[in-house]
Amino acid sequence: MCSRASWAVLFSLILICFTPGLGQISCRNEAGDPVDWFVIYKLPQYKINEMGSGLDYMYLDPSVEDWQLSKFLVNTSQGALGETLGQLYQAHKHQSNTTGYLMYNDDPPSLDYQKGHGHTKGALHFNKDQGFWLSHSIPRFPPFPERGYGWPPTGKQNGQTALCVTYKYSQFTEIAEQLLYYNPRVYNCSLPEIFLPAVSNLSYICQDSKIPQLPRRRVRKLVSARGESFLNFAKSRYYVDDIYAAWVAQVLKSNLLTETWQREEHELPSNCSLPEHVYNVKRIRLPGPVLFYSYFDHSKWCVSQLFRDQWSCIGDLNREDRQAWKGGGLICTQNPLIYRSFRKAISWYIGCQ
Repeated sequence: MCSRASWAVLFSLILICFTPGLGQISCRNEAGDPVDWFVIYKLPQYKINEMGSGLDYMYLDPSVEDWQLSKFLVNTSQGALGETLGQLYQAHKHQSNTTGYLMYNDDPPSLDYQKGHGHTKGALHFNKDQGFWLSHSIPRFPPFPERGYGWPPTGKQNGQTALCVTYKYSQFTEIAEQLLYYNPRVYNCSLPEIFLPAVSNLSYICQDSKIPQLPRRRVRKLVSARGESFLNFAKSRYYVDDIYAAWVAQVLKSNLLTETWQREEHELPSNCSLPEHVYNVKRIRLPGPVLFYSYFDHSKWCVSQLFRDQWSCIGDLNREDRQAWKGGGLICTQNPLIYRSFRKAISWYIGCQ
């Protein structure tokens, strides 16, 4: 016969396993099933020769061969973003002390802009088994946990990208170190003591404490839960240069085609002054066909110019003069599916003059 205490322990374990957000934490696909990674490309409202809802998006994960137009809209709790972040919201609702999370955005929801933080946006959610790191380009997103999933009214006009990768818990120590360089503006955070001191660097970030003195930049390999390698380039505000031309292209030893949100008064031109060159993308073409100009695309990504290199990077920073003074980063991979999908999306880019 089981004692009353034994039954209580068993009931607690069952509750943990079957309460959403308190079991295995991972990136989730369009059906809500665990995936190692996914990429979302939210379409701009203004496309060439047409105007859309500004809420449609393309979806990519290891199980598909090319961009797929989602049957969901990005402002609903269905679909990959809603399913993934829903785990964080459920953990907050149940006041879980076995999971940690962190939400950051230089332009957070319902708060005023502050100077001094990195130009970076994302969310972490993890337990002592595994979790996800969602890196994205969307201002005022995601909402505070008590409000549940939603999409900002300002998020319709421009294109946006988001990359989610599932990592085992051991990788979050490295991720925490990388985020010190980013110096993100955290607007909501939960870090129970069970995660200390393993990810103690997150406590600095959560409390908005003064960041310890760091080198100007750091690159580290991260390995996904299913063994896929990613390179994370993290730059602090003390590394005052264009992350794409001065650093990433030279480390990857590859000419890069870069798609970032640029405005004419601050735009950096294509750069051929270093051994590896960087060229600005001006027009994007996705399946459908969906055609739009870079001017209406707030996403930040780049790919190798040559197909043999197969590098793809998704991240935070734009190619413009002011962002040389900002912290932030890029997550790069040689996954052939991601490379092929982004490389085919480039309709027109500008060489050096």
